[in-house]
Amino acid sequence: MKTSTIPPIRVAPAFRGEIESVLEQGESLSEFVENAVRQSVLKRQNQTEFVRRGMAAIEETQRLVNGIAADDVLAQLDAKLAAARKTLAQRQA
Repeated sequence: MKTSTIPPIRVAPAFRGEIESVLEQGESLSEFVENAVRQSVLKRQNQTEFVRRGMAAIEETQRLVNGIAADDVLAQLDAKLAAARKTLAQRQA
């Protein structure tokens, strides 16, 4: 398979200096840029998949009508927080 290039980008000399200052032993600027692009692609793919799964879960919950109302969840969390604060206050007394 023949390789292709990523379009070159212009950066300020100071920024290029910052990039070069963090290169690891034996790492080239091209390797650094390729790694950064690969990480960005992977991050976006993961974000897209996360959102897709979340939307599917929401649709499934709505279809089955078996979700828990946000107000109920928040009330439960508030009760847990109040209990934790009470326990902490008792220990400090």
